[in-house]
Amino acid sequence: MSLVASYVPLAVLAILSLGFSPLAWAVSRLVRPKKPSAWQSTTYECGSEPIGVARVQFRFQYYSFGIIFVVFDLVATFLLIWSAAATRLADVALPWVLVFSGMLLLGVAYALKKEEAIWI
Repeated sequence: MSLVASYVPLAVLAILSLGFSPLAWAVSRLVRPKKPSAWQSTTYECGSEPIGVARVQFRFQYYSFGIIFVVFDLVATFLLIWSAAATRLADVALPWVLVFSGMLLLGVAYALKKEEAIWI
């Protein structure tokens, strides 16, 4: 089996996956109802009429919680992968894992410090 022939299934899958979204969008445009009404243009929240103004500014702590979640998600993912391969790479990889974890913990400390400055 040649190298090019081994990539044919991957190319077919890539073409199908790239073509699925435009095809789904086009089909939804064709099948949707086309009778506009005043009810369709109103805003609703969970099936009920909205109360108050829809434009609300979020505080920074929501973003810092997101940053902290991403940092801990990365730490968990990379430490899990590293621990699976640690039997062969323990001596070489341990200093790099410690540097990586330290950098991520610095990011958490920065986010928490920034959040503390917002609260005051």
